[in-house]
Amino acid sequence: MPTTPEEAEDGTPTRLADRVTVRLPVQRRPVRGKPPARRPARRAPLALAATVTTLWAALVSLVPTMLVVWLLHSLDSAGAPLGQTLRLGVAGWLLAHFVPLTTGAGPIGLAPLGLTIVAVWRVYRAGVHTARAIGARGKPKAKRGWWSPWPAARAAAAVALAYGILGVIAAAVAGHKGVEIPVVRAGCTLAAFALVAAGLGAFTEARGVARLAARLPAVVRDATRTGAVVALLVLGVGAAVAGMAVAVSFGDASQIIDDYHTGIAGQVGLVVVCGFFAPNVATWAASYVVGPGFQIGSETTISAAEVSVGPLPAVPLLAGLPSTPATGWAPLLLGLPLAAALLAGWLLARRSLRDDADRGWWPLLGAAALTGPVAGILLGLACVASGGSLGGGGLAEVGPHAGAVAFVAMLMTSIGTLLATTATKLVLRAKEERG
Repeated sequence: MPTTPEEAEDGTPTRLADRVTVRLPVQRRPVRGKPPARRPARRAPLALAATVTTLWAALVSLVPTMLVVWLLHSLDSAGAPLGQTLRLGVAGWLLAHFVPLTTGAGPIGLAPLGLTIVAVWRVYRAGVHTARAIGARGKPKAKRGWWSPWPAARAAAAVALAYGILGVIAAAVAGHKGVEIPVVRAGCTLAAFALVAAGLGAFTEARGVARLAARLPAVVRDATRTGAVVALLVLGVGAAVAGMAVAVSFGDASQIIDDYHTGIAGQVGLVVVCGFFAPNVATWAASYVVGPGFQIGSETTISAAEVSVGPLPAVPLLAGLPSTPATGWAPLLLGLPLAAALLAGWLLARRSLRDDADRGWWPLLGAAALTGPVAGILLGLACVASGGSLGGGGLAEVGPHAGAVAFVAMLMTSIGTLLATTATKLVLRAKEERG
């Protein structure tokens, strides 16, 4: 029986070093001493990548809206055609992108931030996938560390163009009797929306954001990170307060839902709609906790010092509105933003001193002082995004007082972070001296 190179004639196993090896084509090197040449990676065309990722992003954020509209179709006692109802769903999708609607009751501009967050996430991912498809990250040159922002910029611009075209089509489709949508404004608004979200995703994928952060001074980096932490903590406090208020008034909220006299599908649709507007209400509650409060039309003003309630829409989320100014234990809620600032200042000092034990007072206090403006700007932008109009007349202005909230949050955050960082550094220095 013939033998193979792997086994000896006497049947004993052959050592691995004695076996015959064959050089594979991929291992063959054209030039001695250099690594084998690699085939260039195949890249997708920019237009194709942007179109596919943008369409998928729009579809993912549009499907929940259509599902809610289909559930709420049972609310229409007049028996509106399903096609008209679906067009109303497309109008709601445009509203989530801050495109105002003109209806018989007046202009509608209050965007459901829950759906807006989904749209931002998907357009961000569209920018990431488009930049990855065209190879926007690339490979920096080893000696000069060269990097070009143009591939990421082209990816973001392509996604913005595709999203703007979808906005024009959606506005043309959604406009019907009783609802008017400016087509040109819808296209420009969605293009700008996608340019920001997809641009952030594309530059993150291309490592442009990381490069920018590395070039910023450490004081600015720490202030930006800590200010974002404070803003998120304050918004989280607002969400907790709003949820607790609705839970306490659960009976009234349930009665509002029952008053619509719908079936299970309609009730589920109402609950989902409330979920879409839950981030708006959480931001309003955060403005209440910060101090300035918010308004729902011209006759309803809610703040810790003043409560004036007028006619309100029949919405279950509004069942938890307070009827009197803060009394008893309620004023303690106003200390929660300061507590958030103290916590963020403690984290700032711990992280900074862990990374650099010899860090001086001025860089640390400078970062703590800049945290206030960062947190104030972020909370002010959140308040602007959460507001809008619910029609004409008394509901033309709905939402927090953004400027006042930003100013008060800036002061409270600056004071809290300065106190916390100073105390933390002194405590850590005392521990080092004792040790």
